[in-house]
Amino acid sequence: MQKALVYFALGTVVSFLINYFFLSSQNMGLDFYYAIAFGFAWGLAYYLDTPDFTLPKKLGLSFAAMGVLVLIGALIFNLELAIPSILKFSTVFVAYYLIASFRGSKSLRN
Repeated sequence: MQKALVYFALGTVVSFLINYFFLSSQNMGLDFYYAIAFGFAWGLAYYLDTPDFTLPKKLGLSFAAMGVLVLIGALIFNLELAIPSILKFSTVFVAYYLIASFRGSKSLRN
């Protein structure tokens, strides 16, 4: 769990810094929200990367996390601005498991 929180924190910080320095949008709050979505995806993917979770449970938890991201984004900003957080989340989530699939253990934890 601690390492998953490290993945979350690092993913959030790196994503925010990239958005802030290289993309420089006008809304720092929105940049931070997207960075949290990015970090949340890395942290959750790492946390779920264990044989204790079945594939349906991993998919269900990832869809629930996307729902929470959209709900929070819609409440803070609006639905139109919240939707890109799902794209960031799902891209990172799929990338994590794609990278893991190239390993013999099919996990980045081992």
